[in-house]
This record gives sequence, C-alpha cells and structure tokens, in this order.
Amino acid sequence: MQSTNNIMLVWPASFGFNEETARNNAFQKITALQNDSLAKARIEFNQFNTLLKQNGVNTFVINDNPKPKKPDAIFPNNWVTFHPNGRVILYPMYAENRRLERRRKILDEIQQSFDLTEVIDISHHETSDNFLEGTGSMIFDHINKKVYACLSARTSLSILKEVAALLGYEPVHFHAVDKNGLAIYHTNVMMAIGTGFVVICLECIIDGSERKMLLNHFEDSALHVIEITMDQMNTFAGNMLEVKGKDEQLIICSQQALGSLTFQQKQSLSNYGRILAADVPTIESIGGGSVRCMMAEIFLPIKI
Repeated sequence: MQSTNNIMLVWPASFGFNEETARNNAFQKITALQNDSLAKARIEFNQFNTLLKQNGVNTFVINDNPKPKKPDAIFPNNWVTFHPNGRVILYPMYAENRRLERRRKILDEIQQSFDLTEVIDISHHETSDNFLEGTGSMIFDHINKKVYACLSARTSLSILKEVAALLGYEPVHFHAVDKNGLAIYHTNVMMAIGTGFVVICLECIIDGSERKMLLNHFEDSALHVIEITMDQMNTFAGNMLEVKGKDEQLIICSQQALGSLTFQQKQSLSNYGRILAADVPTIESIGGGSVRCMMAEIFLPIKI
C-alpha cells in the first residue's frame, strides 16, 4: 500500500523558530515570529488533528514534553518511520536540538496499539556528520519499491543506500536547488508520491540528465506527473501526503499550497483522491515545514 489510515502527530509543547535548522532551511522566516506563535501553532495543530479525524483518519497524538525544549517536535516524520513488517527505523538528524525528539516513550505509546517487533537505530551516523531525515529526506514509492531523495546537507547518499537495502527498495537520488541556487533541504518540499501520481518541481532540477532519469522512472512506474513551479513549491505545494480516509483516498496539503495550485492541477490531483487542506500559516512560516512534515505514517500491523 502507498498510504495508510493511521497517522502519528506530536502536540507541540515548545514550538518556535529553530536557529539550528534555519542554517539550511530557506522556508523558515524569523520575521514571522510573534509573542503568541506557540499559542497559534497549538490552535493550528488542534484544528489539523480535528480535520483529519472528521475525515476518517485515525490519528495518534503524542504529547511532547516541555523540557528540554524541542521547537520542531511537531515534525515527527524526520526522525522515525514505521513499516508493515513491524520494523521501526530511527534516523540521524542534522540539528543537535532535534535529536532530543527521538524518545523511546513515544515508541512505547505506539506499541500499545501496534505490533512493533524491531527498532533499527541508525542515528549513530550523526557522530560522523552524516544525516538522513526520514520522510523529509526520502519519498517512498511503496508500490514500485523505490525511494527518491534529493541530496543535501541533511540527506546522505550512503545512508540512503543503507535504508534502501534494509527495505529492499531501489534508491533514486538527484540534486535540486531553490531560486538562489541553494540545495533544497528536504525532498518532501518539492516532491510527493501517491497511488498513480507524482507531484514534483522539475524546475528545481538543473541537471537535464537527472531530470530525464526521474521522468523515466515515473514512466516505468506508471506515475502521472503533476508538475509544480518553483513559486508553488515555495508555498509548500510539494509538501503533500496521500492518506486513507474511511472509504476514500485523501490528498492532504495546506491552504496556502492549495491556493497556489491552478484549476488544472487541482483537477489532476482530484483524479487520485479528495484534496483536504489545513490552514497552518504559523507552523509553515516559523517552522519551515507544512502538513506532510507533521504526519508520521504508521504502517505497523495493528494489534488484535
């Protein structure tokens, strides 16, 4: 399956502007910081959780602990992935203060509802300054058993290959840059894969041979390409996730992302699922991530 009905969310105890991640996350805007940013982020989080539940998604909300402060705990997809065979993988994180987000207590809470058979911790790569930030760095095509990644300071090719080998997937890597020529910090801001489609900003991929290579992969995998522009990427239009609702496929994005899409792009996406948009402007501007980053998919077997 490409998508799941079970999503882990982490309630923000101390959301805020993270200076450590801002070194290479061009989506963060310190100018958006306000005295009530934490309160606004909590409201946006609660509304997002409610929206998912109202549309048939099973959410598992973990409460972050207030100390030590973890400004990006609201983005759990970067440190953990949950797999159908009961495996859990823990990932090496670029920012030291984000490494505090990996907590065994969270896995214990998930294990109350799901069969968790093995924890594979590859966070030791942090000691050699090599990183791979979960489904921020990697876009999984579970149906065709491929994993895509644009290389950056947060996405190591050697660790990508290690994870691909663990899962039995084919690694596909490339390079992508923003309008200033800086490496895109996470693949999931410029690319998303669902059942039968891929949303991607090809404009970010300067190397023509890499662009052709990707298009060949998409064609071989029977994925319909929905191209977005760099301007649309900057509104988080690439930060989407296909999720299972009660009786339908949902394509989750933010209101800002949805507002940037053309009528034709919306029509194309609607062929693959119902678009569901959440309003998270504080989280996007200060955190530098959007709704896809807030969702850690749980593919683990459900306990009977």
